[in-house]
Parts: sequence; C-alpha cells; structure tokens
Amino acid sequence: MAASDRMVLGPLVGSIDQGTSSSRFLVFNAKTAELLSHHQVEIQQKFPKEGWVEQDPNEILKSVLECVEKTCEKLQQLNIDITNIKAIGVSNQRETTVVWDKTTGEPLYNAIVWLDLRTQSTVDRLLKRIPGNNKSFFKFRTGLPLCTYFSAVKLRWLLDNVEEIRKAVDDGRAMFGTVDSWLIWCLTGGKNGGVHCTDVTNASRTMLFNIHSLDWDPELCQFFDIPMEILPKVRSSSEIYGLMKMGALTGVPISGCLGDQSAALVGQMCFQDGQAKNTYGTGCFLLCNTGQKSVFSDHGLLTTIAYKLGRDKPVCYALEGSVAIAGAVVRWLRDNLGILQTSQEIETLAAEAGTSYGCYFVPAFSGLYAPYWEPSARGIICGLTQFTNKNHIAFAALEAVCFQTREILDAMNKDCGIPLNQLQVDGGMTNNKVLMQLQSDILCIPVVKPSMPETTALGAAMAAGAAEGVGVWSLNPGDLTAVTCERFEPQINPEESEYRYARWKKAVMKSMGWETSEAPSNGDTSIFCSLPLGFFVMCSMIMLIGSKFVSGTDK
Repeated sequence: MAASDRMVLGPLVGSIDQGTSSSRFLVFNAKTAELLSHHQVEIQQKFPKEGWVEQDPNEILKSVLECVEKTCEKLQQLNIDITNIKAIGVSNQRETTVVWDKTTGEPLYNAIVWLDLRTQSTVDRLLKRIPGNNKSFFKFRTGLPLCTYFSAVKLRWLLDNVEEIRKAVDDGRAMFGTVDSWLIWCLTGGKNGGVHCTDVTNASRTMLFNIHSLDWDPELCQFFDIPMEILPKVRSSSEIYGLMKMGALTGVPISGCLGDQSAALVGQMCFQDGQAKNTYGTGCFLLCNTGQKSVFSDHGLLTTIAYKLGRDKPVCYALEGSVAIAGAVVRWLRDNLGILQTSQEIETLAAEAGTSYGCYFVPAFSGLYAPYWEPSARGIICGLTQFTNKNHIAFAALEAVCFQTREILDAMNKDCGIPLNQLQVDGGMTNNKVLMQLQSDILCIPVVKPSMPETTALGAAMAAGAAEGVGVWSLNPGDLTAVTCERFEPQINPEESEYRYARWKKAVMKSMGWETSEAPSNGDTSIFCSLPLGFFVMCSMIMLIGSKFVSGTDK
C-alpha cells in the first residue's frame, strides 16, 4: 500500500494497559480521544500454594509486545499510518513486585502479584518492631498501613526467601520494580541501556516512598532493610522516560506512566479537587482527588498520589477506598450457585424483579472491611420468604455492590468534608444499566458513565501525549470530542433510599460474629483479622472458591 493511500488522522498515542488478568495495547486519536484499535492477550496466573499468586514477568513482557505488534497490524489494515503514533503511555497493575538481573535481563523470581498473601508472617514480624504494634505507624509518611498488600513486604519476603535474589543484591546485579518499571526497562533496551524508573503513583504504593518529599525514604528503606541502590528512579507521570528499542514502534518515546487506578482518575478527567471516580471490576476502587493537599482518613481510606503530570507540575493526591466484592459476587452466583448462566444474565434477572422484595445480600465471604474491619462477619442472604426467587437474589446482589459503594462514599465525604455531588464511574460492570440506576438511587446523586469505557488506557495515553517534548494532547476536557457521557439520575425519593440503606445496615449487623479465631483450620483466614485494608484478602479468597482459582480479573 502506498503511503499516500493511508488515512491521515493527525497525531496518535498508544497506551499499554497491563492488568492482573491481561495485557492490552490501545491507540487513540490525540485530538478526539477516539479509540482506533486495540489488541488484548490474557495473562496466566500461578498459584504454587494457597494464598500465593504469581506471574511470569517474561510472559507479561511477551504479551505486551504481542499486543503492540497485533494492534499495529490492525491499524495498517485500516489504512492508518502507524508512524503517526507519537508517544506511548503505560498503565499497570499496582503493587505487583518484580526483581530481575540487570546483567542478563532475566527475572530472578516470578512476580508476586498484588493480592498475594504469603507475607503475613513478614508483616507480623515487622509489627513487633513498631511501638504498640501500630500498623498505621508510617501512615503520615506513606499514606498506607503496614500490611501484605504493598510492595515493600513482598520485596522483604523475596530477600528473606530467595537465595538467588540475595546473591544478586550482594553482587550489585539486582533491580526492583513494579510492573511499570519492568516494562519500561525492557522496552527501552533492557540489559543494553534500559531506563530503570517508575512514576510517583506507583512509587506511592510501595510503602518505601515519602508522599511529601516525593522520593524514596531512607528511614523506611532502613526499617524494611531494603538497599536503596536496587530501587528505580522516581519520575513524574508525564515526561519522556526513553525510546522504544524493539518492535514496530521502535523510536517512539514512552512518555506516560500511571498506576491503573490513577490512570482511570486521569482518564475520567477528575482534575478538580473533590472530583471522584469509581471503577467497577472484581471489586470497586473509589478515588477522590484532594488536590495538592494530602488528606488522611479517619475512616479506613488510603492516602495516595493521584498524579504528577510533568516534572515541573504540582503533585496531586487522592483518597482511596475499596469495595471488596463487586463483579466477584456475580461470578459467585454464576459459578457456585448456578443462578446465572452468564455474568450478563444478572441484569435481565434483576430487571425482571425490579426489587429485591425485602431480600438483602451481604457478601462478607471472608469478613467485612471498611468501614467495619470486622473479620468475624460472613456472607448472608436475609429477608427471604416463600415468594423470593432467583430474580430477587440477583437484584439484591446488585444492590449489595451499591450499598457497599455508598458506605465507602460516606466515609470519603466525612474525610473530605465536602459531599460529592456526582459519581463518575468506569469498569466492566458499568455496562449493567440496572446497576448504574440502582447506584444513583442509593447514593441520591447522579452517576456519570463515559461513552468510552477504556478510561484506564485513556489516562495513560493522555499523560504520554501531553508530556513535554511530545505535546500532542490537550488535557482540557472540552477538547476531547469523542468522550461523551451517559447520566443516571436518582429515580426514587431520598426517604426510600434511606429506608433501604438502613435495612442493609441491619443486615450487615446480622452478618457479624459468625467466625472466631479459635482453633483455626488449615487455610483459615482469621490470621488476617488485624489488617486495616481488607479488599486484597477478599479478592484472593474469592479466587480460591471452587475447585481451582478463578482466572484473574483486572483490578
């Protein structure tokens, strides 16, 4: 095909979206945010022991390269010139930990995935070194509690248990990074001059990073006994890190990097203090932009970095709350109870019912989390009568997602002091219109869903395209003509909403006290009862339901 025959669309921006269950590469029109093409490859997860979750870093890299090549082929089939791709952004599953050898370019162990639970004994040992066993001891420095979720304890476990990694550290060959660092290092040359860096959003999830000084904290590194020389350089979320050194896009700058939930916040264009988004996946991740002020929660939320869109631009912070069970409850109804044939069927069943008919579902499959932090709770379905059928239970399951989101939103409103006047949403479950309407009814505020659902990938593309030296993307929301929104307004009166919410609270109270820590059996989760951040435990437990782990879903 002659170059003159190719479609001219102006500058394009690519986005690597590396999630827990798959890798994707998407290409957007930088002037309109229109998604032109994409390709997706699933990622295998390994479960060597109960509660252990690993991935092969080389498989992650291979999947990304395949996605890039396949997407470029699709663009060429559409007569779109791939030389118009001016930048590439990276969005990634957060907290997942990789250590590799900089001389060979090979991983020294599988990646330990964010929801892995093996490090509980490491956490217990570290807590003994803190006055009063206070798991929030470092909160005002890191925004995070000490628990198994964050990268520092995963890295500590690797150093304690993998001889090959200890030797590589002693020999000066080891490099640590989250998935973004591994990908950027490999794509920019690997052992032949690859760039070892991360961005502030990913660094803020390691528990080694001071969210105020915006650098690795020597005292934290000393506490965890982690050598600082193995850490990547911390950069902003929007700047040129290096050039692609392989594949069809060799020479294109990698100029954007954001952890997945921060990327979704940017993709939803929540740039104003007080704007929030909720991503509905396996669980829900609700982030509220608090601007240049770091707000610390009294209600079980995390303080994290939202983004820093340029080396000379200010850092913005966010409060983050998590709902443990969202899409996972739909899979439970499908795989464990057989109420659904497909996940999509829940919308039809719930619509047919139109009400739960007094049935309430509390999916506390392994305890209750924010704002309760009650490990003794277990899942219940209550309010059943002879009239109750699977349609009512399906409706109650969707309501449970909405009620849990309201609990997190109430906590966020209390911490921020300014109630949200609307909630922006994204993620796979937002295709369920019944769920979205229920969410608006239960929150008593509008729910706003973008027409383009790929907000995580879009956020990384925006950061890459807006970087200094690239400059092909405007961060003014009014300039993105391809992004329109569907709006769901409350359709019930606030009194009915409050009545249903109060009944949910009553059901929650009844779910408590079912389990005790006495005589724990093999695989019992009561040892995690002290954790202040529970959703990662829940995600892992849900993956254990059934005869094998459910294949992972993106966060």
